[in-house]
Amino acid sequence: MKFGGTSVGDAECIRRTVDILERYHAEGHEMAVVVSAMSGVTDQLHAIAAEAESSVEEPPIEAFIQAIRAKHMKTLEAVAPGQAAAVGSVIDDRLENLDHILTAVHALHELTRRSKDYIVSYGERLSALIVSAALRERGISSSALDGCEAGILTTNKHGDALVLPSSDPRINSRILPLLMNSVPVITGYMGCTPEGIVTTLGRSGSDYSGAIVGRAIDADEVWIWTDVDGVMTSDPRIIKNVRVLPYVSYREAMELSFFGAKVLHPKSIEPAMEKDIIVRVKNTFNPDYPGTIVRRQEHREKRVVKAVTHIERVALVNINGVQMIGRPGVAREIFTALGDAGINVMMISQASSQANISLIIDEGNLAEALEVLAAPVKSGIVREVTSDRNVVAMAVVGAGMAGTPGISGRIFTALGKAGVNVMMISQGSSEVNVSFVVRQDDSRRALQLLHDEFRLSEACDDE
Repeated sequence: MKFGGTSVGDAECIRRTVDILERYHAEGHEMAVVVSAMSGVTDQLHAIAAEAESSVEEPPIEAFIQAIRAKHMKTLEAVAPGQAAAVGSVIDDRLENLDHILTAVHALHELTRRSKDYIVSYGERLSALIVSAALRERGISSSALDGCEAGILTTNKHGDALVLPSSDPRINSRILPLLMNSVPVITGYMGCTPEGIVTTLGRSGSDYSGAIVGRAIDADEVWIWTDVDGVMTSDPRIIKNVRVLPYVSYREAMELSFFGAKVLHPKSIEPAMEKDIIVRVKNTFNPDYPGTIVRRQEHREKRVVKAVTHIERVALVNINGVQMIGRPGVAREIFTALGDAGINVMMISQASSQANISLIIDEGNLAEALEVLAAPVKSGIVREVTSDRNVVAMAVVGAGMAGTPGISGRIFTALGKAGVNVMMISQGSSEVNVSFVVRQDDSRRALQLLHDEFRLSEACDDE
């Protein structure tokens, strides 16, 4: 069971989380628990690390440490008063280490990716201590482990590390023996390299941690506890008549998570897929609601389209030039240059004439991407590179779309009738999603149009 930041956000939330754990423990379930940092703490750690590096004056490190200590000690004393002295001492030791590394960053005016990972991992290191203490306060044996102690080994790509396959036997040998008599509480979001250097798994990486632990211990199910009732047909902040999907396939969940559905992390599905482990998405604040089951889907459902989703804060890059036509290696040169710069390409579309390649990237990478692509322009391979920030990437997702004629026609006819211009289209051979780009001003209207076109607010008989 993985609990997100809102599920451990304060004392009341942690009590609610421990109520859930106590209930299932009493029913005889063996559980490993993965937790995120308390709400907002990771953002604060990022901010103080940046300030420690850049500030000419003395940064407010001491005030920050005291505020973080007060927040966690207040929560600890509320949920586990009998554990406050012993666990509080461990919290103080950890915060002293954090103080030292922040002071060193300021003295050197240098924040390496390695140091940043070490700093921002402290949110989970503190929250895991408190949740474990709260379990012991209820009479349930529990111990807190950080990702390294749990056996999570990763690559050395700081900030977005991948878990190594060699982790599984380590996690299994360290966590499985604890399940018979206790409930281990493991920090999400972090692991370490084989050399013992702390790494983080990217934002929202606690889902990934939960799935990795589930795979390693051969869990029957992985439950992702969050603050919504499950995976929805679209963004409830934009679409009023969204519906919780009772079932989605692994592939659908991966597409939805990549295209902006915040309920699941994109990396969290594959570990479960490898061992056919069911993933449940449930609401900590409405625990009796069945939520969404993510599973391998063997039968074809009546509903062809499951959801419509989108990604904001992206940029469209157009690469044009007649010199690209019939010239081998042009695409390789473009994507190698972007990859070497660490720029992720989210969507690709190429004209059959080969004279144009369109890309969607994160808006924050646009300036660097244009700088990188200046080289092929100078060499004459590319005539021009243009960009547009005022765009939104959208996706219509559903496993039933594969082999079903007319879906793309319905999508683009509905948008065309409403006067929504489609700037770019991309579809993979799996046919699980049709992706396209529209103007930002049209995005909300386009979402509602397609949600209505495929009647996603209505339940399907076979659900």
